[in-house]
Amino acid sequence: MNTTEEIKYIRAKEKVEAIKSFYSNLMAYCIVIPFLAWVNYNTTSFPWVVFPAVGWGIGLVGHWFQAYGYNPILGKGWEERKLREFMKEEEL
Repeated sequence: MNTTEEIKYIRAKEKVEAIKSFYSNLMAYCIVIPFLAWVNYNTTSFPWVVFPAVGWGIGLVGHWFQAYGYNPILGKGWEERKLREFMKEEEL
């Protein structure tokens, strides 16, 4: 393999790992939050389960953004454009 193919392989592997990590986090959320809701329902009338559900949900959305390379503030592909820009500066 030449270096460009190796770099592409490494980037693809990192992306797959990030997506796999996101789905693991999502699966844990789908298991833990209903369990906490059940505990909340059986112990008290105050709906405290909302706090971990919303907090973890916000983190989950952030994890999704990171895993799929979406940045709502800087736009899609911002990181790639910046990498290319810095690589061009290094060549000069």
